[in-house]
Amino acid sequence: MSYQALYRVWRPRNFGDVVGQTHITRTLQNAIMQEKFSHAYIFSGPRGTGKTSAAKIFAKTINCERAPVSEPCNECAACRGIQDGSISDVIEIDAASNTSVDDIREIRDKVKYASSVVPYKVYIIDEVHMISVNAFNALLKTLEEPPKHVVFILATTEPHKIPLTIISRCQRFDFKPITNQSIVERMQTILDAEGITVSKEALDAVALAAEGGMRDALSILDQAISYSEDTVELEDVLAVTGAVSQQILTDIVQSMLDKDVQQALKLLDDIIQRGKDPGRFVYDLIYFLRDLLLYKSAPSLDGILERALIDEHFKQLSTVVSEAWIQDAIMQLNQCQQEMKWTNNPKVFIEIAVLTITNRYQEQTEQGQAVDSEAVMQLTNKLAQLEKQIENLKQSNVAAQGSAPPSEPKRKPQARASKNSYKIPYEKIRTVLQEAEKTSLKDVQSQWAAFLNKLKTTNAPAHATIQDSKPAAASDKALVVAFKYEIHCALFLDNRELVESILASIIQKQLTIIPIPVNDWQELRNEYVKKQENSTPKEENQDDPLIEEARKLVGDDLIEIHD
Repeated sequence: MSYQALYRVWRPRNFGDVVGQTHITRTLQNAIMQEKFSHAYIFSGPRGTGKTSAAKIFAKTINCERAPVSEPCNECAACRGIQDGSISDVIEIDAASNTSVDDIREIRDKVKYASSVVPYKVYIIDEVHMISVNAFNALLKTLEEPPKHVVFILATTEPHKIPLTIISRCQRFDFKPITNQSIVERMQTILDAEGITVSKEALDAVALAAEGGMRDALSILDQAISYSEDTVELEDVLAVTGAVSQQILTDIVQSMLDKDVQQALKLLDDIIQRGKDPGRFVYDLIYFLRDLLLYKSAPSLDGILERALIDEHFKQLSTVVSEAWIQDAIMQLNQCQQEMKWTNNPKVFIEIAVLTITNRYQEQTEQGQAVDSEAVMQLTNKLAQLEKQIENLKQSNVAAQGSAPPSEPKRKPQARASKNSYKIPYEKIRTVLQEAEKTSLKDVQSQWAAFLNKLKTTNAPAHATIQDSKPAAASDKALVVAFKYEIHCALFLDNRELVESILASIIQKQLTIIPIPVNDWQELRNEYVKKQENSTPKEENQDDPLIEEARKLVGDDLIEIHD
């Protein structure tokens, strides 16, 4: 087979070809020129970022016949022999296949022999984290005091698995993921030399799919070239990678934002029908939303975007979507991504996520919220004035007929119509207060967070109505819940049975939930406390100075007196 893959043909042969790792190559070149290079190195970083290539270039440079030089000449016998693997003094070992103590002992026994062809014997151990703990221990002494003619280079993608005793004996260089711009520039150089035409959009898509790895980028590019006819276009790259174009991601986000369920599901079905990987789609959509959020928060930092290209559609979308909506959508998609790992039909979970995001209760813009809140307050004030006028008219009619009853203390009406048509059941709540037990309330309060979490995963709209509330009083049969917003009391009644069943599954007891706005609850509670104070004799405890001091500190309603 005469054809070689692009990543093999264009594997770096000198330090200048190692893309995006200047902080490492410059350090190594300076050390070689000054003849102060170390006896052991650790090259760590993601796959395809140049670790093994840099190790081989390092071996050629220190053994080049023209040394000391900053770049290997690639012309002398030593450079050519190391490049084609014919010189036995440069040994490449795959640690994944040589993990035992015996393999390391063999290295340790051969280290003491001098190199036969070139000045330095170089051991390049790839994926070194794969060897066993005992094998590392066998390597310790050799790494600490190797012969002067030996250099160890340990390459790994998981440096955290290497014992600290090994790391402390080596100089460590961390290879970072290569930027998309650097990948595109390197690919363009290769394409110009090969005489192949690839569109700019296709190169950008290849760089995005490579995720910072130059080798992955060249492999994808090679595959796209084989798939295409004459010129490699964006559609060719999307076809071989299974990725989704940014335009489709933009259209789906716009559909979900517009609450267009039909269009969002149609776009999703088209993607799956064309054979796109569902997991890859969710992955791309999460990162697209991430870039959208970052661009909306800091438009000047466009260099930190990882998946999105800043075009007109992207800019327009960023102006209409809110940050809270993006964050919530990312959370829903992340949960979908976790659930997809344990199913044979991932499309169902993606559809559920899309429906949840599309149909989720969404507040209006901040300006709209302010207008709505102001309008509600005005209507509430008008309603209160009308109620007061009606009450005055009733009293005037009674006085005119001469049948006014003797003065009695005003009592709160048994049920009051609020602005959301919710009538507060005062008598039921008073009954709960009379039968209330502190232990019952504490039991509910201790499980309230777990109850809200389960309700959120079961029914998000029901959770939205009760999330801004808290248990206020509890008896053996009923629970009074104080709601922050009065409108949620009426909305809660639509999901009452579901909420009560989920609460029962958490606290192992069936309770009837009675909602009440928090302001009305404070009034009713104060009324009940005063009534209790008036009906409870205090003469027997007034002479006790300890009880009197306790009343001053915490008040009567928090004191329980026992003989």
